[in-house]
Amino acid sequence: MDMRKLVGRNVARLRREKGLTQEEVAERSGFSQQYLSSLERGRRNPTVITLFELAQALEVPHIDLLMPDDEV
Repeated sequence: MDMRKLVGRNVARLRREKGLTQEEVAERSGFSQQYLSSLERGRRNPTVITLFELAQALEVPHIDLLMPDDEV
């Protein structure tokens, strides 16, 4: 399982479920829109602190960013 892709899919899904754009999440989290785009495409390897800050910005438990999904 590629954790970078899993986290990216989860961030993108949760962001869409909340009705947020990458720009809005960037503003809330302090990360750039470019970073979030790369993260959602599985091209970034976020730290534990980054995951925590993104979860706060998305208003979800941080574990939600790591939950397995059905996509392989």
